[in-house]
Amino acid sequence: MKKKILYITLIAIFILTPVFSVAAQDQPYKGTTIRLVLANHAWTDAIVPFLPDFEAETGIKIEFEAYGEEQLNQKLNTEFVAGNAGIDVFMTRPLQEGSHMELNGWYEDIRPYAEADAEYDLADFTESSRSAVTFNDVMTAIPLVTEQEILYYRKDILEEKGIAVPTTLDELYAAAETLNDPANNFYGFVARGQRSPLVTQFSSFLYSYGGDWFDKDTWTATVNTPEFLDAVAMYSGLLKDFGPPGVLNMHWAQCIGVFNAKQVALYTDASSLYPNLLDPTKSDVAAVTGVAKFPAGPEGSVMYDITAWGLAIYKDSPNKEAAWEFIRWATNKEMTTFIQGEKAQQCARTSVWNDPAGVAAFPADWAQAVAESVGGRSYDRPLLTAVTEARDIIGGVVVTAIEGGDYISAANAANEQFQQLLDMEKP
Repeated sequence: MKKKILYITLIAIFILTPVFSVAAQDQPYKGTTIRLVLANHAWTDAIVPFLPDFEAETGIKIEFEAYGEEQLNQKLNTEFVAGNAGIDVFMTRPLQEGSHMELNGWYEDIRPYAEADAEYDLADFTESSRSAVTFNDVMTAIPLVTEQEILYYRKDILEEKGIAVPTTLDELYAAAETLNDPANNFYGFVARGQRSPLVTQFSSFLYSYGGDWFDKDTWTATVNTPEFLDAVAMYSGLLKDFGPPGVLNMHWAQCIGVFNAKQVALYTDASSLYPNLLDPTKSDVAAVTGVAKFPAGPEGSVMYDITAWGLAIYKDSPNKEAAWEFIRWATNKEMTTFIQGEKAQQCARTSVWNDPAGVAAFPADWAQAVAESVGGRSYDRPLLTAVTEARDIIGGVVVTAIEGGDYISAANAANEQFQQLLDMEKP
């Protein structure tokens, strides 16, 4: 009987032991306090309940605060410009501020910490996610949350009309044309049409036509090349000819609105938006919405595969080793499997995508489309410090085309403006 009781006790201890614990150690950073400055984000919501476990296991005390995206950016810039060494770990958006912050020397290069930690397995992170957080050979952060451009479609409508799910952009155009029925307030296609926001979703069209924003070897603008113009013609044609009214005012929220209102058949946008379309509590078309890989252009299906958020160490932090201890814990394989598999956050570890537990929270066709998209371009906009100005310049060309204007002349003018930005940032 005693042996049986002991056996049951050991099982209970094993079950109740946190699966996210750090390795057994002598708590070398016990008594250290680190300050976390994070975003109000689902990833943050997932990690916060486990912070007391981390404190108990490491002896490190956490001071935690979270802000909205823009408030976070303002907070970080204000403190970093002031030379405040009080921040140790912070969330960062590589595509929005990575170039600017690296240029100012605000990131600790995180690669030496990760590579020196064999158990951590940095190579498990996708190459595109690691590339997305690397500027001037400085690995600015560990990738947290990723997203890709994919195709959402009305399964019932395509089936009713006998149309196969488009696998090429030409097929997408043909399907949108067939399904477009403005007389009955139903449209073939929708995507972002606002000048600056559209640039990120246009990017996959551009890449699939063989184009890019600029030649990275010569820093020469390429927003008037044949590849660029062909991509503009396709994207703008879909919206001009088969899009709903008011498309020039549409960001992702407006696009989702018309799709959920059962007014659109086909929609290309970020994979991260899927809950708004596939969650029955948020969508009226969840049961009839399908997901597929981004359709191929002349150069194949070349979609963006970006890192939306990363976790970084401030360059002047006085507690860098303790900060790394937190990051390695928060982004290890076990925690990542939980955050992705239970909390439905797209993460960047290959092993988690290959683990059934890591995709358990996602619809099967969505998970397949995302898995097939890993390895795309690690950027969805020009990687410049002046990225806001660049998006405005480039987006203007597409808007001109949607309006039916002379987009070739607009592209030539935009190329000159964009080149001026490049000349100011050219290494």
